[in-house]
Amino acid sequence: MTLQVTLPIDSIGIRALLPHRYPFLLIDRVVEAEPGKRVLCYKNVSGNEPFFQGHFPDRPVMPGVMVIEALAQAGGVLTQLTHGGGLEGRLSYLVKVDNAKFSRMVVPGDRLDLEVEIKREIRNMTMYVGTARVDGEQVACAEILCAEVRG
Repeated sequence: MTLQVTLPIDSIGIRALLPHRYPFLLIDRVVEAEPGKRVLCYKNVSGNEPFFQGHFPDRPVMPGVMVIEALAQAGGVLTQLTHGGGLEGRLSYLVKVDNAKFSRMVVPGDRLDLEVEIKREIRNMTMYVGTARVDGEQVACAEILCAEVRG
């Protein structure tokens, strides 16, 4: 069963779909969604992000692992929308990342667009293909495997 989606989904709606909270919630808005297929979310990258304090203070760059985590969270939103938000009591954990590529740095002031598609679902695991872009230019991509378990 799929959930009827009213777009855009704001931060309050996202918090209803994901267990993540500040400073680790990396999705600000869901702007496109095709449950069972794909989702497009974004994150506004602010100079106030806590990771910029140490990465790197004089030339702030969003860590690549945080970009991958943002893609994984977009995948979590897609899975929740696909299953009608009926995954309460279940958590999704990142199991594997393949073919990760980083082609441009993400810096304060960027809007990170996160497009994620479901590649395959097997039992409690979902393989996603994700692409992160800034101003239409690819900054990173990866295949991400997540497993759902009882929380």
